[in-house]
Amino acid sequence: MTGLLTAQLLGMDLWQVLLVLLAGFWAGTINSVIGSGTLVTFPTLVAVGFPPVTAQVSNAMGLVASGFSGTYGYRRELAQSRVLLPKLTVASLLGGVIGAALLTSLPPAVFGYVAPVLLVVALTVVVLQPRIQRWVRHRAEDQGPTPGADSPVPVGPVTPTLWTLVFLTGIYGGYFVAAQGVMLMAIFGVLLVGGTLVHANAVKTWLSLVVNLTAAAFYLVFAFDRIDWRAVLLIALSSLVGGLVGARIGRRISPTALRVTIVIVGLAGLVVMVMRQVSGG
Repeated sequence: MTGLLTAQLLGMDLWQVLLVLLAGFWAGTINSVIGSGTLVTFPTLVAVGFPPVTAQVSNAMGLVASGFSGTYGYRRELAQSRVLLPKLTVASLLGGVIGAALLTSLPPAVFGYVAPVLLVVALTVVVLQPRIQRWVRHRAEDQGPTPGADSPVPVGPVTPTLWTLVFLTGIYGGYFVAAQGVMLMAIFGVLLVGGTLVHANAVKTWLSLVVNLTAAAFYLVFAFDRIDWRAVLLIALSSLVGGLVGARIGRRISPTALRVTIVIVGLAGLVVMVMRQVSGG
């Protein structure tokens, strides 16, 4: 009864509310394990009837909540990585502004055509993630010991190549969000010196939050009319809970199962977007 009343207040069917809540929770869980939670929430919002640009804007704002909970969980590793954070934060901040500006300034029809392509790219990155990780590991073994590589914490430096790649990922994240965390982990696997995978994940979580926060602020100022606060509220609440309990659940779930779920939901959203584009909806 309560759920039905909530759905009526939101102007949505109960199944739509429950599906978005489930997607938000699952996204928070996935983000705490391998990232790419947007590949669950964004297609779900499109599938229940939100226009692609509205879905993208509202989704990015809603997932800020899980970014805060994830960053809090990595506060110790972030403190140990402080030598990297100032320059990389600037790179993500600038990239996020440009990406958000592109999303809000270009006609919605452009995103309607580009989003399916970016979704395919993001899904491909998720599928290839294990191979990317193996390639990074083999590359490190072939090159031999790197000065500072055995340091228990990241030692830097932030090279021009690393800064530029993080900046470009920020542009991508500000425009589309999906799989930016996976891309950052691939970059860090090649260019980050010292520290552990946990440190890389902590820096990735922080930079993803920076991009999402930057984009959210941009949307509030320049694209307020494209925000659907129903979607923001549902995703924020459910992804926050998912982010808090995700690590515990994630340790019991196979990363392969999570990856398969991402691909299935992403493909479903891709079909919906293509069908809407073909029909002109």
